Amino acid sequence: MEQLFFIILRGIAIGILLSAPMGPVGVFIVQRTLSRGRWPAMLSGVGAGLSDLIYCFIAGFSMSFITDYIEAHEHSLKLIGSVIIVVFAVYLFRKNPTRTLKTADSAGGISSYWTDFVTGFLFTLSNPLILLMIMPFFARFTFVQPDYMYYHYILAFVSIFAGALLWWWCITWLVNRLRRRFNVRSLKVVNRVISAILMAMAVVGIVTSIPPLLQH
Repeated sequence: MEQLFFIILRGIAIGILLSAPMGPVGVFIVQRTLSRGRWPAMLSGVGAGLSDLIYCFIAGFSMSFITDYIEAHEHSLKLIGSVIIVVFAVYLFRKNPTRTLKTADSAGGISSYWTDFVTGFLFTLSNPLILLMIMPFFARFTFVQPDYMYYHYILAFVSIFAGALLWWWCITWLVNRLRRRFNVRSLKVVNRVISAILMAMAVVGIVTSIPPLLQH
């Protein structure tokens, strides 16, 4: 039972961290909240979360071929994953998300809830580089384990999707609540807060993975 609990927590954490960076998709959903309301934007978030889930399936399926290697090099992979997350956190800290507004605007003209969902899905699916972000998270959280059964993986991926939905639910609620006072430039502050969280998580991963490596 304890193992299932930690799978759920890790899955939700990965889902949130994959969705949280305010790149084109984040700006797109914020804009949709401001222009069309919370629920059309939330449906776009559901589409984005489903796209993330597909990439997580691809990453998980690819990693299943090398579970023996992962088990033998768990600490090395955790260290590498943490270093990559540090690089991403620095990039995110320096990035100005308002520069993606033009890209997000190009996805306008939506007229139905179905197309809200589809555009969110396709907008996220169009960026396969997210795999480079998923793999380090999987490695950092040791998300693929050789002793996992099929129901562990089902629970894990459902938790990732739930984490993504939780993030978009919170973002659309907040933006809708602060509609009259919301400044899109404040996304830069959000990015920096998220990058600080990622940096702290990565530092913990580095610190905890180095001692076992030095013992070998």
